[in-house]
Amino acid sequence: MGMLLPLAVFVVIFYFLIIRPQKKRQRKHEEMLASIRPGDQVVTAGGFFGTVKAVKEDSYILEIAEGTKARVLKSSIQMKRTSVEDESPVEPDASSSGKAKKEETENRTKEDESKES
Repeated sequence: MGMLLPLAVFVVIFYFLIIRPQKKRQRKHEEMLASIRPGDQVVTAGGFFGTVKAVKEDSYILEIAEGTKARVLKSSIQMKRTSVEDESPVEPDASSSGKAKKEETENRTKEDESKES
């Protein structure tokens, strides 16, 4: 009888820390999959961004690039994108580049030398 109490406590902790949160995540994922319609933007588990063109029984037809379609299993959809961000490449800021930082350091050194003179 003394061994059953620790075992029961372990099972309860295991349930609340592992099983219950996993079921909750699975339910949310299934709801998200059920809400996907043609025209929605999604991200696959492999990292591909695509637009849903058709919904099949066990899969989606995604347009990954213009004219490029792929059939993807429903279970491999990771998330549904809610807002479409600008997909143009971002230009690096000149102040964040290594060359700009080096020039800035050199300018400070020259200013410090001129102040000392």
